[in-house]
Amino acid sequence: MNVLATAFMNSSPFHRMTSGKLRSHTRNLLAHKMINTKHVSDWSLQYKAPTKVNSTKLGALDSNILDQEKEGPNMVSDLRLRRMIRDGFIFQETICIKYYEVGPDQTASVETLMNHFLETNVNHMKTIGLVHDGFGSEEMSKNNLTWVVAKTHMLVDRYPTWGDIVQVYTWKSAHGKNGICCNLTFCDRKTGEILVRASSIWVMLNKNTRKLSKFPNSVRARLEQCFVDTLPTIKEDTGTWSKEVENIYEHICKGLMPRWSDLDINQHVNHVKYIGLVFESVPKTIVENYEIHSLTLEYFRECTKDNVVQSLTSILGNNKSIITNVDYIDCRHLLQIGGGGGNIMKGRTRWRLKHKRSKGSGASVSSLTNGSV
Repeated sequence: MNVLATAFMNSSPFHRMTSGKLRSHTRNLLAHKMINTKHVSDWSLQYKAPTKVNSTKLGALDSNILDQEKEGPNMVSDLRLRRMIRDGFIFQETICIKYYEVGPDQTASVETLMNHFLETNVNHMKTIGLVHDGFGSEEMSKNNLTWVVAKTHMLVDRYPTWGDIVQVYTWKSAHGKNGICCNLTFCDRKTGEILVRASSIWVMLNKNTRKLSKFPNSVRARLEQCFVDTLPTIKEDTGTWSKEVENIYEHICKGLMPRWSDLDINQHVNHVKYIGLVFESVPKTIVENYEIHSLTLEYFRECTKDNVVQSLTSILGNNKSIITNVDYIDCRHLLQIGGGGGNIMKGRTRWRLKHKRSKGSGASVSSLTNGSV
């Protein structure tokens, strides 16, 4: 047995497994249009839209960002191979979509994508020293501060399927004075095709007062060393609803109770779990025949295990009560504490008929630099 183990550890497959030198078929990450942020008036998060980004200017991410690899790895249960690239400004993580992460059609669920989105962002923040104890750096812990997600955007061109090996890239940029924008792409490791693009806004919360906080100077200085002066992967959705329209929801599900397993290390409901609560009020006809093409979620307050919540969904457009075989369906959502306890989250989703590819889907990373999005 010892002879076999020694022979394996001296073999080239073992060294390839442990070398950590992941390469990619992707040639360029993208240079996008700058977000033109205009925060909605009812968004309670109090930070200003950026007018000038004080960050390291890297410009467009060129074709030298990644190396090439002739062969992809054999399928394993979970690769989780990580490294910093582009002089330490971009974090790359390789994952394998596992059996328990897919639904009946063998494609990854929205919750799976959001969980990987969160996991990769946290791993990046840990790598650059901005997550240490719980969900904050050492300096943040001294000031009882933690990171919270304020807003999330996601656009899905194609859902990865069971067994797919996906490379996830994330980088950070400034968002006003008291926010950071976490940009992310999911790419097919074999073809370099971009499958999912996402961005989220993170802010700091005081764990004692449960209110938003400014960045400590030491944390701000560390962040500015890590910022990439590129534009977000998705243009921010700044649409608003009138008060009259906002109060019209045809589909309501009451009496929802978060589970103990829904809590995160900050002792409140993980924001990814909100998606499952929102789906409780989406008509089954939509859930069974459509898949989410894009979503925008805005978070307003915490939800704890003791809260009883209600989920509300409204279908936009004509003939809202009759869901026909149309290509796309637009919905808006509201998650709130029951009994008038306040709004937890607002959201918009666009649902695409299953197996229908969106216009421009299948684009590779390199094509995005030419403005094909």
